[in-house]
Amino acid sequence: MRRACLILLAGLYWSLGCAAVKFDLPAVTPDHIEHSKRCLSQYVPKDTLVFARVNVGPGYNQRVDIEIVDDAEVPNVYTKKNGISGEITNAFDTRADAEISICFRNTLPEGFHGSPDYSRPVEVNFNVGAEAVDFETLAKKEKLGPLELELRKLETVVKEIVSELTYLKRREARMRDTNEEKRYLLYNQQMNV
Repeated sequence: MRRACLILLAGLYWSLGCAAVKFDLPAVTPDHIEHSKRCLSQYVPKDTLVFARVNVGPGYNQRVDIEIVDDAEVPNVYTKKNGISGEITNAFDTRADAEISICFRNTLPEGFHGSPDYSRPVEVNFNVGAEAVDFETLAKKEKLGPLELELRKLETVVKEIVSELTYLKRREARMRDTNEEKRYLLYNQQMNV
């Protein structure tokens, strides 16, 4: 029950326009590196603009690595950086309908022992589609007024909705075809018995 409430609250928080996700990334020694990976994921359709801003806080003798990948049949690596500190930004267009994951690792150098005192604060801001477009820069570049800017935002959102509905329609057709094929095969098996 408590977990369901937390999931509901998290979903409500995201729908209200969550600015960022903040967490402490614990550091581990190199011999425990396989257990230190922390990831945030979100499904993103193909050819969608994604903007990721990551801010890694200070931490004594700790190396934070970041990797942004998708889970397509042939995984696409959008970013892979080692030893990041401070703020980094990355904007890219997705290459496949897939789950995009931002993964972090925090490693201590040889000779240090793991301790709860070793961690670094991380803030992740992950924008997809219309949220990722910098409309203020666009307005200055194209000299758009406030009303024109709002219309441009709405146009971008409407295009995104149409694209999503087209994807859902194709997916529904594939599922319907699969269901009909199964029925046909089951009917033939029953007739042969």
